[in-house]
Amino acid sequence: MTDLGDLDVLGEIVGGGRYEDLLPHTIMLDLFGVSCRCLGLRRLIEVKRAAGRPRDLEAMAELEVLLEEREKKAEGQANRSE
Repeated sequence: MTDLGDLDVLGEIVGGGRYEDLLPHTIMLDLFGVSCRCLGLRRLIEVKRAAGRPRDLEAMAELEVLLEEREKKAEGQANRSE
């Protein structure tokens, strides 16, 4: 637990593999002034699906909505630039 909430730090993710396996699927985020490497949204959904735990499946539904919204926004921007 941190002052800002829960923080999961894992050496290996069930359904995702080791850090080295996941590294190509990460993005860098600035979180409160600290650079953190995090799984990209698409890969995070895949890992949660593979883990299959109830809390992962619950979170996965929200993440899929976020991914759809992001893809629609990107598609709309691509259409405007044509």
